[in-house]
Amino acid sequence: MMSSTTGYGSHEKSPESQLRHRDINAKSELIQEKVNEREDLSKTGKVNPLLRLEAFVMPIVFTLLALFTRMYRINANSHVVWDEAHFGSFGSYYLKHEFYHDVHPPLGKMLVGFSGYLAGYNGSFDFASGAEYPDYVDFVKMRIFNASFSAMCVPLAYFTAKAIGFSLPGVWFFTVLVLFENTYCTLGRFILLDSMLLCFTVASFFCFVKFHNERKKPFGRKWWKWMCLTGISLGCTISVKMVGLFVISLVGIYTIVDLWNFLGEKSMPWKTYINHWLARILGLIILPLAVFMWSFYMHFTLLTNSGSGDAVMSSLYQATLIGSEVGAGPRDVAIGSSIITIKNQKLGGALLHSHYQLYPTGSQQQQITAYGFKDNNNEWFFDRARGLVNWNETETDDEFVKNGNSYRLVHRGTGRNLHTHPVLAAMTKSEWEVAGYGDHEIGDLKDNWVIEVIEQKNDEDPDKIHPLTTLFRIRSDVMDCHLAQTDKSLPEWGFRQGEIVCLRNAHKNDKRTWWNIETHENERLPEAPEDFKFPKPGFLESFIHLNRAMMASNNALVTADDKYDPLASSAWEWPTLHTGLRLNHWGDENVKYYLLGTPVSTWGSSIAVLGFMIYVAILILRWQRQYSDLTDSTDLNLFLIGGFYPLLGWGLHFMPFVIMSRVTYVHHYLPALYFALIIFTYVLEACTKRLLKTKFGRVSRLMIFTTLTLSVTACFAYFAPISFGMDGPKEQYAYLGWFSNWIIGHDLQL
Repeated sequence: MMSSTTGYGSHEKSPESQLRHRDINAKSELIQEKVNEREDLSKTGKVNPLLRLEAFVMPIVFTLLALFTRMYRINANSHVVWDEAHFGSFGSYYLKHEFYHDVHPPLGKMLVGFSGYLAGYNGSFDFASGAEYPDYVDFVKMRIFNASFSAMCVPLAYFTAKAIGFSLPGVWFFTVLVLFENTYCTLGRFILLDSMLLCFTVASFFCFVKFHNERKKPFGRKWWKWMCLTGISLGCTISVKMVGLFVISLVGIYTIVDLWNFLGEKSMPWKTYINHWLARILGLIILPLAVFMWSFYMHFTLLTNSGSGDAVMSSLYQATLIGSEVGAGPRDVAIGSSIITIKNQKLGGALLHSHYQLYPTGSQQQQITAYGFKDNNNEWFFDRARGLVNWNETETDDEFVKNGNSYRLVHRGTGRNLHTHPVLAAMTKSEWEVAGYGDHEIGDLKDNWVIEVIEQKNDEDPDKIHPLTTLFRIRSDVMDCHLAQTDKSLPEWGFRQGEIVCLRNAHKNDKRTWWNIETHENERLPEAPEDFKFPKPGFLESFIHLNRAMMASNNALVTADDKYDPLASSAWEWPTLHTGLRLNHWGDENVKYYLLGTPVSTWGSSIAVLGFMIYVAILILRWQRQYSDLTDSTDLNLFLIGGFYPLLGWGLHFMPFVIMSRVTYVHHYLPALYFALIIFTYVLEACTKRLLKTKFGRVSRLMIFTTLTLSVTACFAYFAPISFGMDGPKEQYAYLGWFSNWIIGHDLQL
């Protein structure tokens, strides 16, 4: 056989390659020896007694410390603090079974309601901001219930650090970072959703790491257990706040990478590969979705009475609520005498609304909007079309609204006619503006609208309009366009209400142009028969409808250009501690709280995140130049689970707040901070690992971790008053205001 150009046979290896091969074999044998040694120790039980004692004692110690830091002086302020005004009242609705609307999913607020139930609270307190809790509200028990979620983050952090593979000093350091974090301690003592969100986020990442550690034993009992627990935790996280989508995205990215790598394994049978897909679909998609939907099912089950948030739901759903006005009244709608409200049928559709305010641009006539809550300005009535004799109260015969006929729609409060004209809409420039114009005498043919029935949901007269069960379109007779609610909201001059336009070339199935009559009052007509029943909407329909309404409400939470919110802050201010957040009134007679991260841990984690980003960039550049770093499997695994995926988690939880237009506050950084603290620990682990090769390396490494751990503890103790509550004059806490933006010891400048 011909030799190669290097002088070696084609089946021979060069001396250099043989040396490299021996080095690789030696490393592999060393790793295998370590693995075998661990397995032998686990089988024989020959584990260092001190380590076994530490594994039992320290989680208990850290948990007790967490309970202390979260619950010490939890009763110091007996007034409603910050967002307790929102979430306490939401919890009250569950106890009163009254339907309400909020931008967040229901699980966290149901848990708040459950805490009230455990505390013997009956739901009658309105949780007005700054109000003093009455004697019949055991707010301390409710706060303790919430603080338990914050405290549970600490032992979960301890076990997460061990599962990642940090050294024992690293495990303790990371646990202390979470234990003595001022923001976690401060918010953890109030009736809020943030501690629940953080707890379920921490639990999700812990279960995810444990699931990752079982990757070499797929489809085993522990593999299934941790994957299902990951799915349940993810479902709980997103059921508290939609921010849970970020940690779901983190696990989703990991799963996609995992399945992509499996695709390249030629030794894996297709059946096994498909089973991996099916298992993850079940555990990481279906299971979280089931938890999410279950929380809404319980939400609908508990809230059986009519309440403040009825209007966001479909008219037929409202008719099922006890005490609702929707569905009451006569079954036929008459001209002139019937007072009605009209609801749009698109997902998240609202009520046709008007008020005295005018459009600042366009026609500058009276605004017509879509409003999602009950209001007298939602009331309308039908009148005869322009050009005919107006209906008057002296008429004795009732004339009913029928399919295909032309009418005027008159706003009851202002007397203006629903009107459209060839003027571009305020937000959707491709469509015509809809305005309130004229009155009974003044107007033109553009006031006329044709009623087009789309669907009748029961067997009543198909030619008439019936409340709730008749779906119809409203077409301009002259402009040949259809009344519609768009997906946009008006600016501040329109009170952030939905935009109404006259939609040109609208498809018949475009539900933005579908309407129904939601409420109906008419003293001249008989009430509906006692045995009349409305068709009940299914759970899935109501579930989708409510989620669309939640998204629409969340999108409306944008920063107003013409308003200054002294409590709001930008995302860049959170990791830099540029500013904090006052949680309540700052008078001398109040116990005051200031939301600010522990400086040592927050600044240290921010520097670590930045440094780790640079490190990753360097690794990528070196990889492109064919350098091999992180060849040791243990180092690579620690890099991925202790550094890279936490960095991804930090970015997923932080960057959306950088680009979103909604108003943001300091507490939005809490989940991202947790991942930054993991990165902080990893960077210390990686930087001090080289010390182990020196003579006093272990001692030096231990001293570094001990010094930083004591620094975090001391820093927390120094700033403890902002978490435990500041009594007396604010000036005596001026020493905590290291920077002018930390408005702790002086008045807020508006």
